Amino acid sequence: MNKAETEYPVQSGGTFTKGLVIGALLGAAAALLYAPKPGRELRSDLSDKIGVATDKSKELASVACEKGSELAKNVVSKTTDLAKTVSTSAGNIMSSVKEASADVSEDIKEEAKGVAKETEDTSKDLMKDVTNTKDETKREFGSSLNS
Repeated sequence: MNKAETEYPVQSGGTFTKGLVIGALLGAAAALLYAPKPGRELRSDLSDKIGVATDKSKELASVACEKGSELAKNVVSKTTDLAKTVSTSAGNIMSSVKEASADVSEDIKEEAKGVAKETEDTSKDLMKDVTNTKDETKREFGSSLNS
């Protein structure tokens, strides 16, 4: 006999059978402990979990809808305020432009009247000068003709 045979003697068939039975019992116990629930219980549990998930999804959708609605109201409010501000500013600018153009128009009318007056005065002065020059020319030519 070799060394392994002396250290580990061959056991009888009864010992092997005992080990086989004990292993089978342990395996059956483990299978019962870890086996899934019966079909009805498993379907019931899945249905409950799906119901909870559906409720949470509906709740989240409701919250998202509310927040979206609030955001939309906020945007509409701010846009309306901005439109009012722009409209008011445009009205103020138009009023300022109208006032400025009215002022410029008045200034132009006054300047035009001044230019017309100066032109009239200059024209009268020219007429006087022409008349004087004519009279002087007549006198000079008349006195030279008479002499």
